[in-house]
Amino acid sequence: MGMRVTDLSCKEVVCICDGARLGYVSDVEVELPEGQVKAVVVPGRGKFFGLLGRTEDYVIPWNAIRRVGDDIILVDCKPSECRCPRPKPKWFG
Repeated sequence: MGMRVTDLSCKEVVCICDGARLGYVSDVEVELPEGQVKAVVVPGRGKFFGLLGRTEDYVIPWNAIRRVGDDIILVDCKPSECRCPRPKPKWFG
């Protein structure tokens, strides 16, 4: 059974270590020559209703994914270990 990348985008990611809800998948990292999925990206939470930016994104390696269900993805990694800093815009300084 196959799955499309768009099928992943509407699934919520939950960490099985502590039960933390990380958010919804927004992007997928793919290694182009082989076409293998390397990681899924979950955007960080908005600060003050999104007006002050966002926290760091979660980049979850594919080997940390334990189960992909109908509406949820269970991952086995600590949220602090899969944080990826957001690059600052060039105009920001």
